Amino acid sequence: MRIKRDFYNRSALKVAKELLGHFLVRKIGRKIYRCKITETEAYCGIKDLACHASKGRTKRTEVMFGPAGHAYVYLIYGMYHCLNIVTKENGGAVLIRGLEGIEGPGKICRDLKINKNMNGADITKSQKLWMEIVEKPKKITRAARNGIDYAGEFKNKLWRFIIK
Repeated sequence: MRIKRDFYNRSALKVAKELLGHFLVRKIGRKIYRCKITETEAYCGIKDLACHASKGRTKRTEVMFGPAGHAYVYLIYGMYHCLNIVTKENGGAVLIRGLEGIEGPGKICRDLKINKNMNGADITKSQKLWMEIVEKPKKITRAARNGIDYAGEFKNKLWRFIIK
């Protein structure tokens, strides 16, 4: 069953933890790929210095300030796309960091052909990208988020969630 908007219209921390075990679904042509989400990171809006929204509203981050349940897709290092799902907070989002068999947000987007054309897609209605409720994992580990040494006190927050 497709995840509804109410699920995303909560804090990034809750959404990040509760997305674990559910499926990211991508339709490419006639093929449908269902991949279990194994790792996420929460970015808690404008006060979180690791969050893109903390630098203010820009053309790049505009979707983060819109309704929950939309895809925020951006390019890092000039070559890798990353998929985030917008949450309730002003500028909040959840990074999809790992899927069963695919580790790393750039590899996820590469393998599932997710790029900037999907930025802003409403994943509660899209026919190309959505999430499905499957199961809750039995054991979840928390860790610090990756690659955010610049984020001051926020770099050590245990806002990364991993299925153990």
